Amino acid sequence: MNTSAPSTAVEVTPRAGSKTSIMGSLSKRRMVGDIVVHTFLAIMAVIWMLPIVWVVAESFNKDPAPYTKTFFPKEFSLDNYIKIFTDRSVMDFPRMYLNTFIIACFTCVISVFFVLMVAYVMSRMRFRLRRTFMSVVLILGMFPGIMAVSAIYFILKAVGLTGGGMTILALILVYSAGSGAGFYVMKGYMDTIPNSLDEAAILDGCTRSQVFWKIILPICKPMIVYQAIVSFLGPWLDFVMAKVIARTQSDYTVALGLWLMLEKEYIHTWFARFAAGAVLVSVPIAILFIVMQRFYQESMSGSVKG
Repeated sequence: MNTSAPSTAVEVTPRAGSKTSIMGSLSKRRMVGDIVVHTFLAIMAVIWMLPIVWVVAESFNKDPAPYTKTFFPKEFSLDNYIKIFTDRSVMDFPRMYLNTFIIACFTCVISVFFVLMVAYVMSRMRFRLRRTFMSVVLILGMFPGIMAVSAIYFILKAVGLTGGGMTILALILVYSAGSGAGFYVMKGYMDTIPNSLDEAAILDGCTRSQVFWKIILPICKPMIVYQAIVSFLGPWLDFVMAKVIARTQSDYTVALGLWLMLEKEYIHTWFARFAAGAVLVSVPIAILFIVMQRFYQESMSGSVKG
């Protein structure tokens, strides 16, 4: 009878030195990668910030000429900010600034209201031709709005909204009338809200209107902030539509005013003021973002508290 010795398994464990070397090489690679990425981001940040720094510095330049040999002005002064509001002999920039602010505020409120209404209907209600309507809106949105500029102008001219102080009303109508077609982003956000919240509220006796105001609206605060900022920036920065509709300086917006400052008859005396105007244009945008930033953190908590 043959007896064989039992086989014993031999475990091979990696050496401590080799494991340490592998970890050291991985950490070195990670460190090199982080250095490369952060260096690239730093360079891009400097490139991105250079034009902004130059415009802000140029707005304090005492020399109004458009061509300078140095990056930073040799003499700094507040004259550009003072004269852009006090010197109205050539162009009335405060009037242009006020016109744009009025148009942007009304457009923002109307556009947010339209988008919320259409998005709620498309997200929560089912009716015939719903998908057809959404497809048609999606196809129309693929065409640039500049294609309709001529048609919009002649329609406004036919109803008498291109003169006689009606330009501001015409621009508000143009910017806000079709805003409801941009409901897709808001609808996509509403689709993520569970229908069980609506059903529970209806069982508790809420109407459709109460469900919208007390349940859907508080949850959609982050998207409302986004829509408000987008709706405000549209008319605030637009040039093409304002250039077509506004015919006199009294009806100009800030975009047209800044464009006028760069005309050849004004550029040698208004270039530094142009930089000051560019800085002033960014002030309402920054204030709007700072004021509404806190709403980004509020989502489901609003509906639960309501």
